[in-house]
Amino acid sequence: MVRRSTPARVTEAMVDDGVMRTAPTALAQIPFLGKFVLGGMVLAGLLGGVVGLIVGLRVYPPTAWFAIFELGVPAAVVGALLGLASGLSVQGIRHLHRS
Repeated sequence: MVRRSTPARVTEAMVDDGVMRTAPTALAQIPFLGKFVLGGMVLAGLLGGVVGLIVGLRVYPPTAWFAIFELGVPAAVVGALLGLASGLSVQGIRHLHRS
């Protein structure tokens, strides 16, 4: 016989103490440019990792896991730089429209 416990409840004290954090509240605390950098880094890194996996499996399957990092990490760096550039351009355009 399996004993079922009651589901865990999230209390306000847990949230206020910083024990429980949700993704939207964590993302809300990131600065404007940081959101663009993070978004570009994650998207490009995932794309580079998938391409690295495909290339690695076609070239030499035992080392395909390394190809994920070999292409994913540089793609993430490029994505972060592109995210920074796009964030700066959005910030500049907003500044020009306010003036």
